[in-house]
Amino acid sequence: QVKTSIRTSEKRPLKVFILAGQSNMEGHAEVRTFDYIGKDPATAYLLKEMRNPDGTPRVCDTVWMSYLTGPYDGSANDEGLGKLTTGFGARGDRPLENGGKIGPEFTFGIFMEKELKEPILIIKTAWGGRSLNTEFRPPSAGPYQLPQQVQDEWDKHPQGAHGIPKLEDRKKWQEDKDAASGVFYRMMVEHVKKVLADPARVCPAYDPEAGYELAGFVWFQGFNDLVDGQTYPNGNYDEYSRLLTHLIRDVRKDLDAPELPFVIGVLGVGGEKDNLNFRKAMAAPAALPEFQGNVVAVETAPFWDTAIEVAEAK
Repeated sequence: QVKTSIRTSEKRPLKVFILAGQSNMEGHAEVRTFDYIGKDPATAYLLKEMRNPDGTPRVCDTVWMSYLTGPYDGSANDEGLGKLTTGFGARGDRPLENGGKIGPEFTFGIFMEKELKEPILIIKTAWGGRSLNTEFRPPSAGPYQLPQQVQDEWDKHPQGAHGIPKLEDRKKWQEDKDAASGVFYRMMVEHVKKVLADPARVCPAYDPEAGYELAGFVWFQGFNDLVDGQTYPNGNYDEYSRLLTHLIRDVRKDLDAPELPFVIGVLGVGGEKDNLNFRKAMAAPAALPEFQGNVVAVETAPFWDTAIEVAEAK
């Protein structure tokens, strides 16, 4: 059974951080674009942290990675291992290969290393195109159900229509939905437990006498829910808030970490003026009384590059 903190001495336990989500957690920023970071005074300091003096990518001395990923359908997952550096971003159907990309883990790990000054283990699980309402669906959320207004629309078309299955096919549709629900949630939890059963396999600096501490969970996901008009008709994303609340509770329960700090990376696609309803729904769980002090929502919309967006439109 996984424990929030397992220790048998006064030595400091290994800090363990879990990162999970879909393509934005995978990370599609390519190493070849790093030079552009240095051209903006607002981000130039980051590039100095991301590179060695000779221009090669930084390799963290005291941060180790376990990265479970694979094709979108999860059919060929594998685990990338090693000291934190570039290449732990999106890997597509080659989970063991350095794809030349980074995700949030890279600068997250760099700055956590600077802050903590002690060994760190990052466990990352991410797959592109996965929704919270289905693939990452947490167990306590219950089975997937169509919103009532969508169900009413389906009932008007027993012979089917665009995007609506025929009446005789709907039992099979629900069975398929149920079969897909929670699959990637379970993969995530199972992998975390596997790593924590033997941390030294991933992190040579692990001291069994000191144990480990689950120090934080970062959730960065949302696009597949944002564009799912069937689950969230008319831009009503209250169901996403409910599902994310269950995810936080279930992760804490399944990892036996009732106070596990949880960071919600609020989707930033389109910048600060776009997708306001979804962003509010995604951030909403952080305001719940039960999560005060250990759940925070971090907006990423301010980092959307509007200058590039304007240039691409010309």
